[in-house]
Amino acid sequence: MPVPVLDEMRPLEGEMVAIRRRIHAHPELGFEELVTSELVASQLERWGYEVTRGVGRTGVVGRLKAGRGTRSIGLRADMDALPIAEQSGLPHASQRPGLMHACGHDGHTATLLAAARVLALAKGFSGTLNVIFQPAEEGLGGAQAMLDDGLFERFPCDRLYGFHNSPGAPAGKLGIRAGVVYSSSDTAVITVRGRGGHGAKPHLAVDPIVVASHLVIALQSIVSREVNPNELAIVTVGAFHAGDAPNVIPASAELRLTVRARSEAVRAQLRDRITAMAHAQAAVHGATADVDYRWRYPVTVNDEAATEYLRGVAREYAGADALIPDWPPGTASDDMGLLLQRVPGCYFNVGNGTDEAPGEGGCPVHNAGYDFNDRILPGTASLFVRLVQRYLGEGGA
Repeated sequence: MPVPVLDEMRPLEGEMVAIRRRIHAHPELGFEELVTSELVASQLERWGYEVTRGVGRTGVVGRLKAGRGTRSIGLRADMDALPIAEQSGLPHASQRPGLMHACGHDGHTATLLAAARVLALAKGFSGTLNVIFQPAEEGLGGAQAMLDDGLFERFPCDRLYGFHNSPGAPAGKLGIRAGVVYSSSDTAVITVRGRGGHGAKPHLAVDPIVVASHLVIALQSIVSREVNPNELAIVTVGAFHAGDAPNVIPASAELRLTVRARSEAVRAQLRDRITAMAHAQAAVHGATADVDYRWRYPVTVNDEAATEYLRGVAREYAGADALIPDWPPGTASDDMGLLLQRVPGCYFNVGNGTDEAPGEGGCPVHNAGYDFNDRILPGTASLFVRLVQRYLGEGGA
């Protein structure tokens, strides 16, 4: 069974779903979440939070203190959308061409707002709650921007929690695991530089397309022959750009890679081998290669104690049947990993649904037909409420 809904949450369900759909209809890319962040900030102020805007450019933090407790807890949600043209056909579909909430950040934001609303009304804790609304999770490093802006120096947190929806898992069921929960994610842009020429006289040129093609094949051997088979490693060439005309050999070709791992050692190994292989393959063919290796998101690692604490709260509140046993680590990435390097916590998953019919929640993320399942919003928010009340309730009156 999914997570139950608190009695205090039920009167607010309609309002919170409306906020979610409002955000969905007006998506904004990373560091452009001006309307979304203002909506979040204004709601929090209305509910009595001390609000700080512009943390990490467009991030928002709301602080709520109660009693004399000395503990503090942070809850995090991401706010940005993706450059995808929505094809869901839903009444609340994106009104901005080419942009949509294809990963559920609208739902994450609305769920945290719902929890913040109930906690402001009911409190039931003694300590400090920080609700953190992060910009630019989708590859632009919004978490790092907030850290660079002094996030945890300005808003100290003893524990940090957040969630991501998971299409394909039963709606409302919880995937909670300690240790590695998401992979690292890095980007490599390799520019192969040859010598351009006429397509009818290839012997007078150094063809960067041929060089880059050899490199695409060679890169596959890193995972299959150099990384320990017990370790996860992914090297995917997602883009190959070169030339404009069939009878012209261009001067350069560009490869764009996504690179993933579940350990920092393998992450470094992949970086070193991709870089070395690019230079070596280019040299064999008389070309050169420039490697722009972009170190992006680390492995997301959940703290053992913080995870067990959440699991205990979930079992007590929702029952053991609400938890999905042996939830596996994912190959996706999230910059929540940067935050969890600074504060012990847990990033958990909530099933978005298993059917691919519109509104059922099974459509995968980063898909033009995706939509966050509103049915999981009140239960997940209720779990957040129970978590905060339990953790800060133990902090003393």
